[in-house]
Amino acid sequence: MITYLQALILGLIQGVTELFPISSLGHSVLVAYVLNWHNVIKQESANESQFLSFLVVMHLATAVALIYFYRAEWRRIIAGLFQSVKTKTYWNHKNKDSKMGWLLIAATIPAGLFGVVFEHHLRSQFAKPFSAMFFLIVNGFILLAGDRYIKQHPVHRSRQGSSLAKTNQHTSEKLTLPRAMLIGVAQIGALFAGISRSGITMVSGLYSDLTHEDAARFSFLLATPIILAAGVYKLPDFLGPNGNGVRGQELAGALVAGIAAYFSVKYLDKYFKNRDLKPFGLYCIGAGLFILLLGIYRGHF
Repeated sequence: MITYLQALILGLIQGVTELFPISSLGHSVLVAYVLNWHNVIKQESANESQFLSFLVVMHLATAVALIYFYRAEWRRIIAGLFQSVKTKTYWNHKNKDSKMGWLLIAATIPAGLFGVVFEHHLRSQFAKPFSAMFFLIVNGFILLAGDRYIKQHPVHRSRQGSSLAKTNQHTSEKLTLPRAMLIGVAQIGALFAGISRSGITMVSGLYSDLTHEDAARFSFLLATPIILAAGVYKLPDFLGPNGNGVRGQELAGALVAGIAAYFSVKYLDKYFKNRDLKPFGLYCIGAGLFILLLGIYRGHF
């Protein structure tokens, strides 16, 4: 059974690492390994467990935090989508908000469909310390590769300011529907514990000629429907037998996750205005190597 202390720590980890490009599931697995939480480690890779129920409320809390932080942006995007449907101008180059909406829909489809079919199997196979350690190191090199690319191919923006409306304008100018779908395909990598959803989508955005700031915002907006859908889709796990005996712990963890996610996105939205992914890439590689050495010391690897 997940204890209240474990729930609070895992909630904090989920809220921070879901948005920081360092993998939430990977960190949940590795923190449990470092702290010798054998009960959690077994549940993370089990076909059915209380951890599945725990993930549901963590995802919902994170999604709520993202929706609240970008509430004005989502109102613009949803209004733009309804307007485009009403006027049957589905790809109106003058309506940047509706274009952003269709880009988000296109990018959501690949990971959403793949996740429904394979998420359960991949989690049970790879949500283990050694796999999470390996993919965390891989994630670090992915982040460094994205930063190296953007430095070799600097993006020059013909716009002033850094408002969300300007992000819509620039993103809709740079991304096509096929490119958005490729970013969605890249998200599939996040089904492997250790690969960050936000990190891999940011890097895909950088390779699509977005700046760090716009790639981060597109990543956070894109994460919202994916995380929300994952929580709603698995809600039966929370309401069913998997949630029995731990709903109090899960709600406590969800509260921490939601608060942590809000302050994380608030910080990162400012951070990526003039900074890059390099610190996160180095952290992932360093953390992965630390886990490798710890595993060797314990005789597990």
